[in-house]
Amino acid sequence: MLMNEQNRASFLSEIAQQLGREVRHAPEAAAAPVNDHPQTRLTDKTQDELCQAFMEFASTQKVKCVLSRPEGLIGDLVALCDEYGGAPVVISGDVRLKELGITDALKESYQAYEWDPANGEENIHMAEKAKIGIVYAEAGLTESGGVVLFSAPERGRSVSLLPETSVFVLRKSTILPRVAQIAQRLHKMAEAGERMPSCINLIGGPSSTADIELIKVFGVHGPVHAAYVVLEDC
Repeated sequence: MLMNEQNRASFLSEIAQQLGREVRHAPEAAAAPVNDHPQTRLTDKTQDELCQAFMEFASTQKVKCVLSRPEGLIGDLVALCDEYGGAPVVISGDVRLKELGITDALKESYQAYEWDPANGEENIHMAEKAKIGIVYAEAGLTESGGVVLFSAPERGRSVSLLPETSVFVLRKSTILPRVAQIAQRLHKMAEAGERMPSCINLIGGPSSTADIELIKVFGVHGPVHAAYVVLEDC
């Protein structure tokens, strides 16, 4: 028979008295946790407000943020690459980077290496040598200031993980309130029978750790620097 809380307390109290020990009373039950992050958090913001909050929060996580217009996109990327040491540069094989003219421009400026699944292990070796990795992000998350990456054969994870600096290109219109909206998108993809990404990465800035004496150190197990280039939709 299961013992209820009252009988349990009485039983343990009697045992303690028989043993000549102090009677210890059970602590009061903790109050139920309050959910401060409902599903609708930040969903009342306009896209401009989401973008501003996203970049402000990302900046507190040591991420450099650049709001770019289509006509200035290539110039902004080249300036960032120069700031972080230039070549060697590795760039994701994402077709969206090609459509924006980024791939050809960086190949011309830095002889950037483009990730190609046909090259096998060479891709990883080139990413290890690169100072800068350029990738296209699926979305930005306002609440965390992070970005979401969907992996695919032509979009290897090493491009954003191995170089000293990771540069993420994303459209302003893809900045979402929270990770809940990405979960909804994935759910719809699954319901529609669409091919799911082989890996989903949520990246919130350069790698860091505070394991040793609670001192935060950057670049311990990944990029030392991170930058977002947010492209205006116009």
